[in-house]
Amino acid sequence: MADIVVDTKGLACPMPIVKAKKAMDGMQSGQTMEVLSTDKGSLNDFTAWVKQTGNELVSHEVENGVYKFLVKKL
Repeated sequence: MADIVVDTKGLACPMPIVKAKKAMDGMQSGQTMEVLSTDKGSLNDFTAWVKQTGNELVSHEVENGVYKFLVKKL
């Protein structure tokens, strides 16, 4: 279970990343965030963003058109 859930369903790029970054800024190291998105480009976006920020993409899945990302702040 994530420490925080960020629901960005219905938002297009770059808003899912913008909202995730804002939430991540308020988190402590070791906490996890689940991001929900319907943006088809979000898989590439989040993979690149996690690498760029030095955090960990713990898991990702797609369920009924909703992309779910679990990110751990390092």
